[in-house]
Amino acid sequence: MKASKFSAGDWVEVLRKEDILRTLDKKGQLDGMPFMPEMLAFCGKQFKVFKRAHKTCDTVFPIRGRRVSHAVHLDTRCDGSGHDGCQQACLLFWKDEWLKPVKRSASGEFVQISAAPSIAGAALTNAGCTEADLAAATVASVAPNGEITYACQATLLPQYTTELNWWNFSQYVEDFTSGNTSLWRIFSGAVYSIYYSISHAGIGLGKPMEWFYDTFHPLWGGTKFPRKTGRIPEGQPTPTGILNLEPGELVRVKSHDEILNTLNPLNMNRGLYFDAEEVPYCGKTYRVLSRVTNIIDEKTGKMMKMGSPCIILDNVVCESRYSECRMFCPRAIYTWWRENWLERVEPDNSTVRNG
Repeated sequence: MKASKFSAGDWVEVLRKEDILRTLDKKGQLDGMPFMPEMLAFCGKQFKVFKRAHKTCDTVFPIRGRRVSHAVHLDTRCDGSGHDGCQQACLLFWKDEWLKPVKRSASGEFVQISAAPSIAGAALTNAGCTEADLAAATVASVAPNGEITYACQATLLPQYTTELNWWNFSQYVEDFTSGNTSLWRIFSGAVYSIYYSISHAGIGLGKPMEWFYDTFHPLWGGTKFPRKTGRIPEGQPTPTGILNLEPGELVRVKSHDEILNTLNPLNMNRGLYFDAEEVPYCGKTYRVLSRVTNIIDEKTGKMMKMGSPCIILDNVVCESRYSECRMFCPRAIYTWWRENWLERVEPDNSTVRNG
């Protein structure tokens, strides 16, 4: 697998629609990675590279990391318009072949700094691809009852990635050299992983180590132990809470302790898992970005209708600080929140955080 030539912070321009279509096969893919209809809106525009997408987390076959070849993430997310309104808002993958480097002058203008990439060298077939092909590729199959199985970058992720074991040290080197992650974050992640492994080694140190973490980690701005267990006994219903929040409203995320009171021993509240990656956001104030009711399940490709809407908060994403086997994943998936994990606040009495 080849690393991208771009690093976090580089400026790039997305190629013209016609040029990108020429790199794709009839399925709308390059090296197995789909270029989706939602991505056409970004053609010809300039963006700063958010992260190099040299690795990612697999949400189709969970609990593993995957290697990605010459790709990056820009500050661009899928709006679901080509997939019947899916509201996952996934961060998009961009192949190097779909981008060209530019630089931003002091006046704010963008200047091309190298020759445009060779489209002929990137093309997979002489036939290329059309917009109609892109639209058709969003549907993997239609069942006799009319149920659609969708295809997108998320559902097809295993086909354009390869296995990446957590002990492959080169990934952490690239996390730093690509500009994705600081040395301090890598060091902190390593310390946490060792600490967590020892505390769960079955040698009776779990509770004392959790107490030590809760007592001393907050002294230098850290959270309390992020992987605690919900307090509602198994088999008992978890509580609901309806705020009818709308995009733009300000909310405070409740404390970790308060949220644990709404979770069962599997850390679930009415089917929604509360993850350790959400703990750093507890007690802080954010703006509601959207209400989520329709999502495509990455495992099945089927559209799921949520009985109770989930909330996405602006700039509140998974940073893979505590995620086993996929530390420092750059995918920045939005975390989902139950309304009873949040509380309304008045704008004059709060400070909005930016993730």
